[in-house]
Amino acid sequence: MKLNQAFAEISDSDIDPDADFSLPGWIYRDREFFDLEMERVIRPSWQIVCHVNEVPGPGDYRTIEYCDESVVVIRGDDGMVRAFTNVCRHRAMRLVEGPGGCAKKLVCPYHAWTYDNDGRLTGVPMKSEYPSLKLEENGLVPVALEIWHGFIFVNLAPAGFPSVTEMMSPFEAEVSQYRFEDMQPMGAIRHRPRGVNWKNVGDNYSDNLHIPVAHDGLSRLVGKSYRIEAHGWADRLTGDVVKNEKQNFWEKFYGAHMPCVEHLPEEAHGRWLYYKLWPNMAFDIYADQIDFMQWLPVSPTECLLREVAYALPDSRREMKLVRYANWRINRVVNAEDTWLISQVQQGMASKSYGTGPIATSEVCLRSFARKIRALIPEARQPFAPGPGWSGRATN
Repeated sequence: MKLNQAFAEISDSDIDPDADFSLPGWIYRDREFFDLEMERVIRPSWQIVCHVNEVPGPGDYRTIEYCDESVVVIRGDDGMVRAFTNVCRHRAMRLVEGPGGCAKKLVCPYHAWTYDNDGRLTGVPMKSEYPSLKLEENGLVPVALEIWHGFIFVNLAPAGFPSVTEMMSPFEAEVSQYRFEDMQPMGAIRHRPRGVNWKNVGDNYSDNLHIPVAHDGLSRLVGKSYRIEAHGWADRLTGDVVKNEKQNFWEKFYGAHMPCVEHLPEEAHGRWLYYKLWPNMAFDIYADQIDFMQWLPVSPTECLLREVAYALPDSRREMKLVRYANWRINRVVNAEDTWLISQVQQGMASKSYGTGPIATSEVCLRSFARKIRALIPEARQPFAPGPGWSGRATN
């Protein structure tokens, strides 16, 4: 089966003979599977880079690194935002380092080849030494780019996955009311390495059954209101803040002091709303702020969390305090999740573990597993095939 055909045939309505079983443990630690899923899952998928307000002026840029590529998103003098591989066309030198900056021109630090911020090659020292060089054919290599509600996404190899707009279309009315486009970053992007397979992070994010068991504070905050829904290529998770005498100080403070946000309906003021986008991104949405989180694969047993929060300008003291309370609550939740995924990753190393059962209520895990199995059918095998299996893998 061709890969683009596999994309087209993935549907949550398809019958999956393995629907009642989890993905097998070996694919959370196997190098051959990791390499194959980078080509079939990560490279063709959309990856969030930043917000348009983080590249406000000509020459402002942000970078992202994944799948052995570095991509730079930069605003041109004409106001357009473009994406390119961060590679000089001469000797493959990285043009910029770090998460972001500003450059009127991109000048290679190796041999000073110079590119305009629209990607055109405009300067080559000793140009006469390259008799066959055509400047117009050696600009920076473009990368596919999509802007959705102010957020910039890139794709290394578009091949059939839906756009971000298409993935999030079931939630357009709900998302629009938050005014994402007007938001500003609350700080610099955070990079947090984790010693787990990237799928482990996403599984935990979508797992509804662990909330009442492992997250006492979150359970006190939202009570029994937590719900999950699978919608094709994006999942929706929600919990509504309740009053609970067992809540700690910050949990009570958050529920009692949320100021009015005029553009949001009343029910949104106490709603904690989450969207998980295929395959490795999520938006956490609150009335006071939002954030994105992305878990980028590094190796079969390592990934990098990439996250930053955004908010609308609001100088009210009560809003600042509510945002701080939000951070205090979620700091505990994040620490609990870090411990959980670390323990699960250790369990995945056991040769005794094949697949586990999935409850009918675990609709998000079922949806994700269905897609992985469709793209890489070997994921249906409970235990690892022999070495070299990926060279014989179904295409």
